[in-house]
Amino acid sequence: MLVPEWRRLPVGAEMAPDGGVHFRVWAPRCERLELVLESSNGAAPRSVALAREAGGHWSGLVEDAGAGTLYRYRIDGEGPFPDPVSRFQPEGPHGPSEVVDPGAFRWTDAAWRGVPRDRHVLYELHVGAFTRDGTWAAAAERLPGLAELGVTTLEVMPVAEFPGTFGWGYDGVGLYAPTRLYGHPDDFRAFVDRAHAAGIAVILDVVYNHVGPDGNYLEKFSPWYFSETHGTDWGAGFNFDGPHCEPVREFVLSNVEYWMTEFHLDGLRLDATQAIVDDSTPHILVEIGERARAAAIGRETLVVNENEPQRVQLVRPVDAGGCGLDMIWNDDWHHSALVALGGRDEAYYTDYRGTAQELVSAAKYGFLFQGQWYRWQRQRRGTPTFGVEPWRFVHFLQNHDQVANSGRGERVHRLTSAARLRALTALLLLGPQTPMLFMGQEFASSAPFLFFADHGADLARKVAVGRRAELAQFVNLSLDEMERELARPDARETFERCVLDDAERERHAPWWRLHRDLLRLRRDDPWIATPGVRLDGAVLAEHAFVLRYFAADGADRLIAVNLGRTLHLDPAPEPLLAPPEGRRWRIAWSSEDPRYGGLGTPPLDAPEAPTSPPQKPTVRWHTENWRLTAECAVVLAPEG
Repeated sequence: MLVPEWRRLPVGAEMAPDGGVHFRVWAPRCERLELVLESSNGAAPRSVALAREAGGHWSGLVEDAGAGTLYRYRIDGEGPFPDPVSRFQPEGPHGPSEVVDPGAFRWTDAAWRGVPRDRHVLYELHVGAFTRDGTWAAAAERLPGLAELGVTTLEVMPVAEFPGTFGWGYDGVGLYAPTRLYGHPDDFRAFVDRAHAAGIAVILDVVYNHVGPDGNYLEKFSPWYFSETHGTDWGAGFNFDGPHCEPVREFVLSNVEYWMTEFHLDGLRLDATQAIVDDSTPHILVEIGERARAAAIGRETLVVNENEPQRVQLVRPVDAGGCGLDMIWNDDWHHSALVALGGRDEAYYTDYRGTAQELVSAAKYGFLFQGQWYRWQRQRRGTPTFGVEPWRFVHFLQNHDQVANSGRGERVHRLTSAARLRALTALLLLGPQTPMLFMGQEFASSAPFLFFADHGADLARKVAVGRRAELAQFVNLSLDEMERELARPDARETFERCVLDDAERERHAPWWRLHRDLLRLRRDDPWIATPGVRLDGAVLAEHAFVLRYFAADGADRLIAVNLGRTLHLDPAPEPLLAPPEGRRWRIAWSSEDPRYGGLGTPPLDAPEAPTSPPQKPTVRWHTENWRLTAECAVVLAPEG
C-alpha cells in the first residue's frame, strides 16, 4: 500500500485533502490492528480494521472522520491504546487521542525570519507556573513585557503530554501532543504567533533520552522502541542503533520537524544529551540538528543542548567531527558563580572556588574543565573549547534544576547580598557568552521553584525517595532537620507556591530596571558582547577582575567587577586598566546606581591631583591610583 504523498508525518492521524482522515501506525509484531472511533455523545465505539503494509505499518482512510474525532488503537484484541503520534490528548495520556487539523490555524508571522544565532538572550519558563492561570493565553499576555525587558528568545520547558494536573514535563509520554493542561494545540500556535509579532523567538525543551513511566504505551505497539543495550538514569533509552531502529529514529526526527513546521518554532533545547546514546553513524544528534534546519525553511534556527559531561564536540561543525548543534549549557560558569555569590562548595560545587580567575577564564574560554581531573566525579571532565565562538556557551545564574536543588527552591537573591548579585548579573548579561534568565529572575521573584510532579500514590512515593536521595549530596543541607520543610513533589500546594506573582515586577522595580538596562546596553553598545570583538581579562585580586572589549575604533569598553571588599590598587601595574591612548575613562554604567538600590559610584581611576585643596567640602578626592567599590560592577568607556 502506498503512503499518500500529502501526509505531513509518516505516522499518525492526518486530515485528507478530499475529506476524511488517514490513520497510520507502526506495530510490526501485530497480527490484527483496529482503529477504535469513540463518540463524544455517549454512542458505542466503532471499530475499523486497518490494512497491513510491508515494514510493519498499518493504515487506512476513514471518510467520515474529521478534526475533533476521538480515537484509539486495539492491538490483537488488547487495548485500546492512544496513538503514539497523537497530536492532542484532551483527557490526558491514558485517554483517547483527538484528530487535529494543523492547517486550521491562521498564522500572521510570514515576515518573521528569526533571531541571529549569535544575538540571543534566552528566558526559560514553565508555562504552568509563569502565570496564575497557567495557560498559553495567559502567558501570551506577558510577551510585551518580556520584549521591553530585552528578551529575544523564550526557552519553554517541556510540554509533551504527561500524567496528572501539574509537573515539570520531563516525564512526558505523548511526544507529539502539547499537554491539555495549558490549552489546545492552537493556543500554543497563537502563543508562538504573538511572540513573533513581539520580536521574540520560541524554542521548546524536548526530551529524547527517555519516556516517562506513567502513560507510556509505546511498547504495546513495538518492542523495538527502546534500546536493549543503552539505559539512562530515568529508564530505558530510545533504540537509535539496534535492530529495527529505523522507524524509531524517524519517530524522533519527525517530532523535530513537527514542532518546527506545525508550530513555527525557532528551535529546540535538547535535554541531557549525554543520555542520548547512538553508536551508529550519523549520530542521531547530527540528524536532529539537520532536520530542524531543513524544517525551518530559511528561518533562523537554534538548537541548544544540555550535556553534563560538557563535550564541546556537540557544537563543533559536522565536517570537523562534531554534531553541528548551536549552543551548550555551561554548568561550570553557573557553579563558579554560585560559589562566588554564597560560598557554597559542596556536592557538584566542590571543584569550584568562585574566584576572579575562574570567572575570567570562563569569559575567555567557556568551560573551566576541559579535560582536567574532576574530584567530585572522580574522573576527567570536559573537552577543549579553543576556537569555539563564545556565544555557543549558555551562561545562567538560575535554571529550573539549580533553583530546585537549593532544598527550599530558593532564588539566588535569597542566598547572597543584593550588591553582589547585581554585580554578577552585570557579568552574566554583558559577558560574551549567551545569557539565560529563569522566569521571575528579572524582578527577584519571591516564588520558589521546587520539584513538583503529580503522580499516583505508589509512583509519588518513589519520586519522593529519589528526590531526597538527590538532595542528600548537599552535606550542608540537613535532611533530618529539614524533613518537615521539604516540599512533597506530589502536593498541589508545592506547585502553587512556584507560580509567579507578576505584580512583583512593579514592587521589585529596581531589579527589573537593572536587567532591562543591562540588556539594552548589551543590545545597543557596538562593542560589548558583539561577536568577533576581541576580549581579554585580568585578575586584580582574589575576587576582583576586569574584562576588556577591544573596539575597532579604539573606543574600548572595560568591565570592572569586584565581588569582595573595597579594592585599593596603588600602584596598578595592569595594562588592561589603562585607558585608550590620550583619553580618560568615564563611568558608563554602574551596578551601584541608586536606581537599582545601590549607593552610588565614586570615580575608579584617580583624577589628576588638584593644585590646591578643593573649595567645596562636598567634593571628595581620593589619591589612590585605582579604587573599586565593594561588591560592584562598573562599565567604563573613553571620554569624548
